[in-house]
Amino acid sequence: MERLGGSRPPDLARGETIYAEACASCHGTDLEGQPDWRRRLPNGRLPAPPHDETGHTWHHADALLFAITKHGTAAVVGGGYESDMPGFGDTYSDDEIRDVLAWIKAQWPEREQRHQAEITRQSR
Repeated sequence: MERLGGSRPPDLARGETIYAEACASCHGTDLEGQPDWRRRLPNGRLPAPPHDETGHTWHHADALLFAITKHGTAAVVGGGYESDMPGFGDTYSDDEIRDVLAWIKAQWPEREQRHQAEITRQSR
């Protein structure tokens, strides 16, 4: 698996712990996301998507995944887009955010890991 950058190699155990603390309540303990995640809620927002191979997380480059996790979806997408995905930059360090993303990526099958690594390489 390709590194997400940062000052040190990712700590997958710490990433798993942080995922359980901060992400699992919306994205699921098994990365399964919320039911009907492609269908907008009455408030117009989308439910939390899965982070496993059935979702679209692996369709995005590392830089975008990092930015969304650090700053929140609305801040990254802009244009008045509303999302329940907050930014975690005030709660976790950049290295801790990278740990979570590295742990999520480590759960994907090899095919999705390779595909996402290629998207990341092409985005540089």
